[in-house]
Amino acid sequence: MVRVKHAVATKRRKKRVLKKAKGQFGHKSKRYRQAIDSVVRGMAYEFRDRKAKKRDFKRLWIVRINAACQVAGISYSRFIKGLKEAQVEIDRKVIAELAVSSPSAFKKLVAVSKEAVKKDSKKKS
Repeated sequence: MVRVKHAVATKRRKKRVLKKAKGQFGHKSKRYRQAIDSVVRGMAYEFRDRKAKKRDFKRLWIVRINAACQVAGISYSRFIKGLKEAQVEIDRKVIAELAVSSPSAFKKLVAVSKEAVKKDSKKKS
């Protein structure tokens, strides 16, 4: 029976892991065993932080919108409620960008929101 050698597959696997560990400090980028640990841990952080990045950006957009709303004389919650009442479907990313780069367009959105809030309060009373 023929003897099977695994040299090619083993070398390919080790090269793949060491390539992913490139840039790690010390032996984590040179030694295979330490590189495996480092790569596995790094991939776990990578997965977790892809989710955290979305949360962090949404939080940033809300802070920017809130600051612009305070300048315009309306609270963030009333502004968002007014946009929902007016059926304006713009996501927070775009609203935050408008608040920073185009204050005049943001003021128009605030006006639309205030108008919708007034109409809603008239309906209820």
